[in-house]
Amino acid sequence: MKHESDHQLFENYQRNLKREKKFVLVLQLIILVSFFGFWELASSMYWIDPLIFSSPSEIYSVLLDKFSDGSMLTHLQVTLFETVLGFLIGTILGIIMATVLWSSERLSNIMDPYLVVMNAMPKVALGPIIIVAIGPGYLSIITMGAIISVVITTLVVYSAFREVDPNYVKVLKSFKASRGQIFKEAVFPATIPAMISTLKVNVGLSWVGVVVGEFLVSNEGLGYLIVYGFQVFDFSLVMSSLILISIFAAVMYKIIERIETFLIKHTK
Repeated sequence: MKHESDHQLFENYQRNLKREKKFVLVLQLIILVSFFGFWELASSMYWIDPLIFSSPSEIYSVLLDKFSDGSMLTHLQVTLFETVLGFLIGTILGIIMATVLWSSERLSNIMDPYLVVMNAMPKVALGPIIIVAIGPGYLSIITMGAIISVVITTLVVYSAFREVDPNYVKVLKSFKASRGQIFKEAVFPATIPAMISTLKVNVGLSWVGVVVGEFLVSNEGLGYLIVYGFQVFDFSLVMSSLILISIFAAVMYKIIERIETFLIKHTK
């Protein structure tokens, strides 16, 4: 009898959880539709300057034309390639650096002030130096996307490594586990949620780094289109590029959420 009652409570909890998710999704859609609806109304009624702020209908028209002739798809592919690669390189390097710091307390003590200073330094300001050092092209833009996220990844993941419950480590040490085994069996699995949170932050940082890199040196990509739109006073093209960046950043974020759900489910 008690087993049936517990099972029923669990089913009710699952139903309430699904209902809450649907409710949140509906509210999100309402906010999104209301935003674009008000934007269109404000532009058509001249509450805002349609030349500067454009309108959803004009942006749709621009995107339709640009995708029809294939030009927008080319620019989008370039920026996506650079962003995904910069995101992966920055994240992986950050996790590797955090692991190296965790493996040596002396090294972490030596590097701590330098990491703090590097994190405070505006990475975008390094753009011209990177371009001169590496040369104009994909490599310098990808480097911008990676460098803007690698330091914050290192700091966050290393902090998560250090905050793992010391009792886990003590238990493994009592069984004479090596430092590598402690990291593999306790530290790394326990910090997966922190790593996923870092990935979510890195999505936005990577887009920022790549788009700024395209501002500085590129003849392709969404960042290039934004600069070109400003130069020819075509703000509909600028807004179209920004909308695409928002959409694909949201898609990347949702992919990270799915990975998070999968990893947490399979590491319990």
